[in-house]
Amino acid sequence: MATDVISKGHLSMMFALSGDQWKKMRKIMVSEMLSKTRHQWFYMKRVEEADNLVHYVHNQCKKFDEGGIVNIRVAARHYCGNVTRKLVFNRRYFGEGKADGGPGFEEEEHIKALFTFLAYVYSFCVSDYLPFLRGLDLEGHETIVKEATRVMNKYHDPIIEDRIRNQRHGKIGEPKDLLDVLVSLTDDNGISLLSMDEIKAQICEIIIALVDNPSNALEWALAEMLNKLETLQKAIDELDNVVGKDRLVQEYDLPQLNYVKACGREAFRLHPISPFIPLHVFVTKWLVTSSQRVVMRSLVGKGWVETLKFEKIHTSSSLNVTSRVVIRRRSGAYRAGVAVRIIQ
Repeated sequence: MATDVISKGHLSMMFALSGDQWKKMRKIMVSEMLSKTRHQWFYMKRVEEADNLVHYVHNQCKKFDEGGIVNIRVAARHYCGNVTRKLVFNRRYFGEGKADGGPGFEEEEHIKALFTFLAYVYSFCVSDYLPFLRGLDLEGHETIVKEATRVMNKYHDPIIEDRIRNQRHGKIGEPKDLLDVLVSLTDDNGISLLSMDEIKAQICEIIIALVDNPSNALEWALAEMLNKLETLQKAIDELDNVVGKDRLVQEYDLPQLNYVKACGREAFRLHPISPFIPLHVFVTKWLVTSSQRVVMRSLVGKGWVETLKFEKIHTSSSLNVTSRVVIRRRSGAYRAGVAVRIIQ
Protein backbone atom coordinates (compact mmCIF):
# COMPACT_ATOMS: atom_id res chain seq x y z
CA MET A 1 0.00 0.00 0.00
CA ALA A 2 2.65 2.52 1.07
CA THR A 3 4.92 1.89 -1.91
CA ASP A 4 1.96 2.19 -4.28
CA VAL A 5 1.08 5.61 -2.82
CA ILE A 6 4.59 7.07 -2.86
CA SER A 7 5.47 5.75 -6.34
CA LYS A 8 2.18 6.79 -7.97
CA GLY A 9 1.27 3.23 -8.86
CA HIS A 10 4.73 1.60 -8.84
CA LEU A 11 6.29 3.88 -11.48
CA SER A 12 9.74 4.37 -9.89
CA MET A 13 12.70 1.98 -10.12
CA MET A 14 12.86 0.53 -6.60
CA PHE A 15 9.13 0.18 -6.10
CA ALA A 16 8.20 -0.91 -9.64
CA LEU A 17 7.01 -4.46 -10.17
CA SER A 18 9.36 -6.70 -12.14
CA GLY A 19 8.68 -6.05 -15.83
CA ASP A 20 9.04 -3.45 -18.58
CA GLN A 21 8.53 -0.43 -16.29
CA TRP A 22 11.21 -1.59 -13.89
CA LYS A 23 13.66 -2.30 -16.74
CA LYS A 24 13.02 1.15 -18.22
CA MET A 25 13.57 3.00 -14.94
CA ARG A 26 16.58 0.89 -13.99
CA LYS A 27 18.26 1.64 -17.32
CA ILE A 28 17.71 5.37 -16.84
CA MET A 29 18.96 5.34 -13.26
CA VAL A 30 22.10 3.33 -14.02
CA SER A 31 23.11 5.08 -17.25
CA GLU A 32 21.96 8.65 -16.59
CA MET A 33 21.66 9.24 -12.85
CA LEU A 34 24.09 7.08 -10.89
CA SER A 35 27.08 6.76 -13.18
CA LYS A 36 30.68 7.45 -12.14
CA THR A 37 30.69 10.53 -14.36
CA ARG A 38 27.60 11.91 -12.63
CA HIS A 39 29.17 11.26 -9.24
CA GLN A 40 32.23 13.31 -10.22
CA TRP A 41 29.98 15.99 -11.74
CA PHE A 42 28.47 16.67 -8.29
CA TYR A 43 31.77 16.96 -6.45
CA MET A 44 31.54 20.71 -5.74
CA LYS A 45 27.95 20.42 -4.52
CA ARG A 46 29.01 17.80 -1.97
CA VAL A 47 31.93 19.99 -0.85
CA GLU A 48 29.61 22.99 -0.34
CA GLU A 49 27.30 20.97 1.87
CA ALA A 50 30.17 19.43 3.84
CA ASP A 51 31.41 22.97 4.56
CA ASN A 52 27.92 24.00 5.65
CA LEU A 53 27.74 20.99 7.98
CA VAL A 54 30.99 22.06 9.66
CA HIS A 55 29.57 25.59 9.98
CA TYR A 56 26.37 24.23 11.57
CA VAL A 57 28.18 21.91 14.03
CA HIS A 58 30.57 24.73 15.00
CA ASN A 59 27.63 27.03 15.75
CA GLN A 60 25.93 24.32 17.80
CA CYS A 61 29.07 23.84 19.87
CA LYS A 62 29.15 27.58 20.64
CA LYS A 63 25.69 27.49 22.23
CA PHE A 64 26.85 27.32 25.83
CA ASP A 65 23.32 27.78 27.15
CA GLU A 66 22.52 24.37 25.65
CA GLY A 67 25.78 22.80 26.80
CA GLY A 68 27.33 22.82 23.34
CA ILE A 69 25.54 19.56 22.54
CA VAL A 70 25.20 18.42 18.92
CA ASN A 71 22.30 16.11 18.09
CA ILE A 72 23.97 13.59 15.75
CA ARG A 73 20.68 12.36 14.32
CA VAL A 74 19.49 15.87 13.46
CA ALA A 75 22.87 16.84 11.99
CA ALA A 76 23.16 13.66 9.92
CA ARG A 77 19.61 13.72 8.56
CA HIS A 78 19.64 17.36 7.64
CA TYR A 79 23.12 17.21 6.13
CA CYS A 80 21.95 14.33 3.92
CA GLY A 81 18.78 16.31 3.17
CA ASN A 82 20.83 19.36 2.16
CA VAL A 83 23.11 17.31 -0.10
CA THR A 84 20.15 15.55 -1.71
CA ARG A 85 18.25 18.79 -2.35
CA LYS A 86 21.40 20.28 -3.89
CA LEU A 87 21.86 17.23 -6.15
CA VAL A 88 18.20 16.98 -7.15
CA PHE A 89 16.91 20.57 -7.13
CA ASN A 90 20.17 22.59 -7.06
CA ARG A 91 19.13 24.29 -3.80
CA ARG A 92 20.01 23.76 -0.15
CA TYR A 93 16.69 24.79 1.37
CA PHE A 94 13.05 24.83 0.35
CA GLY A 95 12.69 28.01 2.42
CA GLU A 96 15.20 30.39 3.98
CA GLY A 97 16.95 28.03 6.38
CA LYS A 98 18.57 29.36 9.55
CA ALA A 99 21.48 31.73 10.05
CA ASP A 100 23.48 29.05 11.88
CA GLY A 101 23.33 26.75 8.83
CA GLY A 102 20.57 24.59 10.28
CA PRO A 103 17.25 23.59 8.72
CA GLY A 104 14.26 25.89 8.63
CA PHE A 105 10.61 24.95 9.20
CA GLU A 106 10.18 23.71 5.62
CA GLU A 107 13.18 21.38 5.80
CA GLU A 108 12.17 20.04 9.22
CA GLU A 109 8.64 19.33 8.00
CA HIS A 110 9.96 17.64 4.85
CA ILE A 111 12.41 15.38 6.71
CA LYS A 112 9.80 14.50 9.34
CA ALA A 113 7.35 13.45 6.61
CA LEU A 114 10.05 11.41 4.87
CA PHE A 115 10.88 9.39 7.98
CA THR A 116 7.19 9.02 8.82
CA PHE A 117 6.73 7.34 5.45
CA LEU A 118 9.75 5.10 6.05
CA ALA A 119 8.30 3.97 9.37
CA TYR A 120 5.27 2.57 7.56
CA VAL A 121 6.68 1.52 4.20
CA TYR A 122 7.25 -2.12 5.19
CA SER A 123 5.12 -2.32 8.34
CA PHE A 124 2.39 -4.94 8.50
CA CYS A 125 -0.78 -3.82 6.74
CA VAL A 126 -3.61 -6.29 6.31
CA SER A 127 -4.73 -4.70 3.00
CA ASP A 128 -1.37 -5.72 1.46
CA TYR A 129 -2.54 -9.33 1.81
CA LEU A 130 -6.26 -8.72 1.33
CA PRO A 131 -6.43 -5.90 -1.26
CA PHE A 132 -10.22 -5.63 -1.11
CA LEU A 133 -9.78 -4.08 2.38
CA ARG A 134 -7.62 -1.25 1.01
CA GLY A 135 -10.21 1.51 1.25
CA LEU A 136 -11.22 0.64 4.83
CA ASP A 137 -7.79 1.62 6.23
CA LEU A 138 -8.24 -0.65 9.24
CA GLU A 139 -4.86 0.16 10.89
CA GLY A 140 -4.87 3.83 9.91
CA HIS A 141 -1.63 3.36 7.94
CA GLU A 142 -3.05 4.59 4.65
CA THR A 143 -4.10 7.93 6.12
CA ILE A 144 -0.68 8.46 7.70
CA VAL A 145 1.22 7.50 4.51
CA LYS A 146 -0.97 9.70 2.30
CA GLU A 147 -0.45 12.67 4.62
CA ALA A 148 3.34 12.14 4.67
CA THR A 149 3.35 11.85 0.87
CA ARG A 150 1.23 15.01 0.58
CA VAL A 151 3.76 16.96 2.65
CA MET A 152 6.69 15.76 0.54
CA ASN A 153 4.86 16.45 -2.71
CA LYS A 154 3.97 19.93 -1.45
CA TYR A 155 7.66 20.81 -1.74
CA HIS A 156 8.63 18.63 -4.72
CA ASP A 157 5.79 19.11 -7.19
CA PRO A 158 5.92 22.91 -7.78
CA ILE A 159 9.65 22.69 -8.59
CA ILE A 160 9.19 19.68 -10.88
CA GLU A 161 6.21 21.18 -12.72
CA ASP A 162 8.00 24.50 -13.21
CA ARG A 163 11.09 22.72 -14.57
CA ILE A 164 8.99 20.67 -17.02
CA ARG A 165 7.32 23.86 -18.30
CA ASN A 166 10.73 25.49 -18.78
CA GLN A 167 11.95 22.43 -20.68
CA ARG A 168 8.93 22.53 -23.01
CA HIS A 169 9.62 26.22 -23.73
CA GLY A 170 13.32 25.61 -24.31
CA LYS A 171 14.44 27.53 -21.22
CA ILE A 172 16.71 24.76 -19.86
CA GLY A 173 20.25 24.57 -21.21
CA GLU A 174 22.92 22.31 -19.77
CA PRO A 175 21.63 20.16 -16.88
CA LYS A 176 22.54 21.55 -13.45
CA ASP A 177 20.99 18.82 -11.30
CA LEU A 178 19.34 15.40 -11.43
CA LEU A 179 15.91 16.88 -12.09
CA ASP A 180 17.26 18.61 -15.19
CA VAL A 181 18.63 15.26 -16.37
CA LEU A 182 15.28 13.49 -15.97
CA VAL A 183 13.31 16.31 -17.59
CA SER A 184 15.73 16.50 -20.55
CA LEU A 185 15.57 12.80 -21.49
CA THR A 186 13.96 12.23 -24.91
CA ASP A 187 13.54 9.32 -27.29
CA ASP A 188 14.69 9.16 -30.94
CA ASN A 189 11.70 11.27 -32.00
CA GLY A 190 12.43 14.05 -29.51
CA ILE A 191 9.49 13.09 -27.29
CA SER A 192 9.99 13.17 -23.53
CA LEU A 193 11.04 9.74 -22.31
CA LEU A 194 9.30 10.11 -18.94
CA SER A 195 5.83 11.30 -18.00
CA MET A 196 5.33 13.90 -15.26
CA ASP A 197 4.14 11.20 -12.84
CA GLU A 198 7.19 9.05 -13.56
CA ILE A 199 9.51 12.00 -12.88
CA LYS A 200 7.70 12.87 -9.63
CA ALA A 201 7.76 9.27 -8.44
CA GLN A 202 11.44 8.79 -9.26
CA ILE A 203 12.50 12.07 -7.65
CA CYS A 204 10.64 11.14 -4.46
CA GLU A 205 12.33 7.73 -4.41
CA ILE A 206 15.81 9.24 -4.92
CA ILE A 207 15.28 11.68 -2.06
CA ILE A 208 14.06 8.95 0.30
CA ALA A 209 17.03 6.68 -0.48
CA LEU A 210 19.71 9.36 -0.32
CA VAL A 211 18.49 10.85 2.96
CA ASP A 212 17.64 7.65 4.85
CA ASN A 213 20.57 5.31 4.14
CA PRO A 214 23.63 7.59 4.61
CA SER A 215 22.22 9.31 7.70
CA ASN A 216 21.52 5.96 9.38
CA ALA A 217 24.99 4.69 8.47
CA LEU A 218 26.64 7.80 9.92
CA GLU A 219 24.60 7.67 13.11
CA TRP A 220 25.40 3.99 13.74
CA ALA A 221 29.12 4.47 12.98
CA LEU A 222 29.45 7.33 15.44
CA ALA A 223 27.38 5.50 18.05
CA GLU A 224 29.70 2.48 17.85
CA MET A 225 32.81 4.68 18.07
CA LEU A 226 31.44 6.67 21.03
CA ASN A 227 30.99 3.39 22.87
CA LYS A 228 34.72 2.74 22.33
CA LEU A 229 36.42 6.06 22.85
CA GLU A 230 39.89 4.63 22.14
CA THR A 231 38.71 3.84 18.62
CA LEU A 232 37.37 7.36 18.18
CA GLN A 233 40.66 8.79 19.44
CA LYS A 234 42.67 6.70 16.96
CA ALA A 235 40.49 8.00 14.12
CA ILE A 236 41.00 11.60 15.32
CA ASP A 237 44.78 11.05 15.56
CA GLU A 238 44.87 9.73 12.00
CA LEU A 239 42.93 12.75 10.76
CA ASP A 240 45.36 15.08 12.55
CA ASN A 241 48.39 13.28 11.07
CA VAL A 242 47.09 12.99 7.49
CA VAL A 243 44.98 16.12 7.10
CA GLY A 244 46.23 18.39 9.87
CA LYS A 245 44.29 21.10 11.68
CA ASP A 246 44.72 23.88 9.13
CA ARG A 247 42.17 22.65 6.56
CA LEU A 248 39.04 20.54 6.20
CA VAL A 249 39.01 16.89 5.15
CA GLN A 250 38.52 16.44 1.39
CA GLU A 251 37.47 13.40 -0.62
CA TYR A 252 40.99 13.03 -2.04
CA ASP A 253 42.26 12.39 1.52
CA LEU A 254 40.38 9.06 1.72
CA PRO A 255 43.16 6.87 0.24
CA GLN A 256 45.44 7.84 3.16
CA LEU A 257 42.80 7.47 5.91
CA ASN A 258 43.09 3.71 6.35
CA TYR A 259 41.92 3.51 9.98
CA VAL A 260 38.90 5.73 9.29
CA LYS A 261 38.01 3.52 6.31
CA ALA A 262 38.34 0.40 8.46
CA CYS A 263 35.87 1.90 10.95
CA GLY A 264 33.51 2.68 8.09
CA ARG A 265 33.68 -0.88 6.76
CA GLU A 266 33.09 -2.29 10.25
CA ALA A 267 30.05 -0.03 10.70
CA PHE A 268 28.61 -1.25 7.39
CA ARG A 269 29.21 -4.86 8.48
CA LEU A 270 27.45 -4.37 11.79
CA HIS A 271 24.64 -2.21 10.45
CA PRO A 272 24.20 -2.86 6.72
CA ILE A 273 21.95 -0.53 4.76
CA SER A 274 19.87 -3.46 3.50
CA PRO A 275 20.27 -6.71 5.49
CA PHE A 276 17.98 -8.34 2.94
CA ILE A 277 18.06 -7.14 -0.68
CA PRO A 278 14.58 -5.65 -1.27
CA LEU A 279 12.47 -6.55 -4.29
CA HIS A 280 13.39 -8.22 -7.59
CA VAL A 281 15.51 -10.92 -5.98
CA PHE A 282 13.77 -13.93 -7.50
CA VAL A 283 11.66 -13.94 -10.65
CA THR A 284 10.62 -17.57 -10.23
CA LYS A 285 9.43 -19.61 -7.25
CA TRP A 286 12.15 -20.53 -4.76
CA LEU A 287 11.76 -23.20 -2.09
CA VAL A 288 13.96 -22.98 0.99
CA THR A 289 14.45 -26.55 2.22
CA SER A 290 15.42 -27.71 5.70
CA SER A 291 19.07 -27.97 4.60
CA GLN A 292 19.21 -24.31 3.51
CA ARG A 293 19.32 -21.10 5.52
CA VAL A 294 18.58 -17.44 4.92
CA VAL A 295 21.14 -15.40 6.84
CA MET A 296 21.31 -11.64 7.36
CA ARG A 297 24.24 -10.14 5.47
CA SER A 298 25.67 -8.50 8.60
CA LEU A 299 26.30 -11.92 10.18
CA VAL A 300 27.82 -13.79 7.23
CA GLY A 301 31.25 -15.37 7.52
CA LYS A 302 33.04 -12.97 9.86
CA GLY A 303 32.81 -14.39 13.35
CA TRP A 304 34.36 -11.38 15.06
CA VAL A 305 33.84 -11.37 18.82
CA GLU A 306 34.88 -7.76 19.42
CA THR A 307 33.62 -4.99 17.18
CA LEU A 308 35.84 -2.13 15.99
CA LYS A 309 38.99 -4.03 16.97
CA PHE A 310 41.42 -4.57 14.11
CA GLU A 311 44.51 -6.77 14.22
CA LYS A 312 45.81 -5.42 10.92
CA ILE A 313 44.76 -2.51 8.72
CA HIS A 314 45.26 -3.04 4.98
CA THR A 315 46.07 0.01 2.90
CA SER A 316 43.74 0.72 0.00
CA SER A 317 43.28 3.53 -2.50
CA SER A 318 39.48 3.38 -2.33
CA LEU A 319 36.76 3.18 0.29
CA ASN A 320 35.77 -0.29 -0.98
CA VAL A 321 32.87 -0.83 1.39
CA THR A 322 30.65 -2.87 -0.92
CA SER A 323 29.69 -6.39 0.04
CA ARG A 324 31.00 -9.40 -1.80
CA VAL A 325 28.15 -10.60 -3.95
CA VAL A 326 27.72 -13.28 -6.58
CA ILE A 327 25.83 -11.64 -9.44
CA ARG A 328 26.35 -12.56 -13.08
CA ARG A 329 28.43 -9.85 -14.79
CA ARG A 330 27.55 -7.38 -12.03
CA SER A 331 24.13 -6.36 -13.20
CA GLY A 332 22.72 -2.86 -13.50
CA ALA A 333 20.83 -3.29 -10.24
CA TYR A 334 24.09 -4.03 -8.40
CA ARG A 335 25.81 -0.97 -9.91
CA ALA A 336 22.83 1.19 -9.00
CA GLY A 337 22.93 -0.02 -5.39
CA VAL A 338 26.66 0.63 -5.08
CA ALA A 339 26.29 4.14 -6.54
CA VAL A 340 23.54 5.02 -4.07
CA ARG A 341 25.76 3.83 -1.22
CA ILE A 342 28.78 6.00 -2.16
CA ILE A 343 27.16 9.02 -3.86
CA GLN A 344 27.23 11.01 -0.63
